[in-house]
Amino acid sequence: MNSAGHPEATAHRGLELTPFRGLRYDPDRVGSLAAVTSPPYDVVVRPDGLLHLESADPHNIVRLILPQADTPEERHRQAARTLRRWLAEGVLTTDPEPGLYVYEQRADDGLLQRGIIGALRVSDPDEQVVLPHEDVMPHVVADRAALMRATSTNLEPLLLTYRGDDTTAATSALVEHTAEQPPLLATTTEDGYRHRLWSVTDPGTVGRVRAELARHQALIADGHHRWATYRTLRAEHPSPSPWDHGLVLLVDTVRYPLRVRAIHRLLHDLPVRDAVTALDGHFRVRRLETPLDESLRTLAEAAGTGNAFLLAGDGAFHLVDRPDPALLARTVPTDRPEAWRTLDATVLHSTLLAHVWRVPDDSAAHVSYIHDTAATVEKAERDGGTAVLMHPVREEAVRELARQGVTMPRKSTSFGPKPASGLVLRTLDG
Repeated sequence: MNSAGHPEATAHRGLELTPFRGLRYDPDRVGSLAAVTSPPYDVVVRPDGLLHLESADPHNIVRLILPQADTPEERHRQAARTLRRWLAEGVLTTDPEPGLYVYEQRADDGLLQRGIIGALRVSDPDEQVVLPHEDVMPHVVADRAALMRATSTNLEPLLLTYRGDDTTAATSALVEHTAEQPPLLATTTEDGYRHRLWSVTDPGTVGRVRAELARHQALIADGHHRWATYRTLRAEHPSPSPWDHGLVLLVDTVRYPLRVRAIHRLLHDLPVRDAVTALDGHFRVRRLETPLDESLRTLAEAAGTGNAFLLAGDGAFHLVDRPDPALLARTVPTDRPEAWRTLDATVLHSTLLAHVWRVPDDSAAHVSYIHDTAATVEKAERDGGTAVLMHPVREEAVRELARQGVTMPRKSTSFGPKPASGLVLRTLDG
């Protein structure tokens, strides 16, 4: 076992990080670097957030990661045309030398996160090099793969974590020393986060970092669908090729612990009244006459003793807890560890969605996954649906399941802060 408790991979099959020539915005060709960045594609709240980003700057990265057209095929072709035009116009330019990129994020509340962006070899699941902890939706992987084929570009990095120790001293020193130097770029996005990026091109330094990371494994913190996309596309191209690698941000969570937040659900076709009525005899339901922040604190208290959810969409909040044990025994699969069977996301999908509310969870037409709590409530109230607000899963529970090779229900967690999209891209066409 290594320091993270993961089974050790063989020495030549750990993390294999490769330098690359980053594709970046020319700051002289755009209004501002902040105006062309975006949260990751699956965090953008559509359509409100999408329209806001599109209007922020005509070159906002959202036009590549979430292109808009009538059909999926046309969306992907449009992204490819947009990318080619920006390259021809010099809006995006390729760095002159291959390197690894040190990336820093800061917030006014004291948060500081630093990591290394590089091209990571796409490993097979049985190698236990990159450990997923969530299931993926095949249609999302297919869409991301089609977009990546059309653009031949890694448009945004995944967020991976590893547990640094004495064997990563040079890597830690590189990150800290580099952060004292003038950056390639610095910008503050409208959420208040300050971003800085540096390129490290010295072959000796890069070689030491690569050698250290080759002894470690990583946990996918954000980007399960993109990692599955990398694996799909690697299988389509004869090796060796640029498709053997994918763009990632690696963060040592011993030095920079991530924050874990919940991902909420919006049930489009289920009014709150019907959702509450269906729970009678299955869960305890209490109407809370309190604002959002206080209601979330009540949810946290209830989640400390068992499964609990907060429903919203009718102008109030409804605490749902104390499920009927017999109902759980009938509906939750028994072929997984107890830590998986008792997850809120497991109970939500296996019991509430599948049996109590009978809402299909395999289509965005029925269920949307939204990171922003207030936005989930607002959309439910506006559209007449039900917001299901979740309590975050402990990071220790995520790691324990990943070590056992057990994946959690899709969209169970939100690790952050996530890297901003648009600061550095990786082209795959040479």
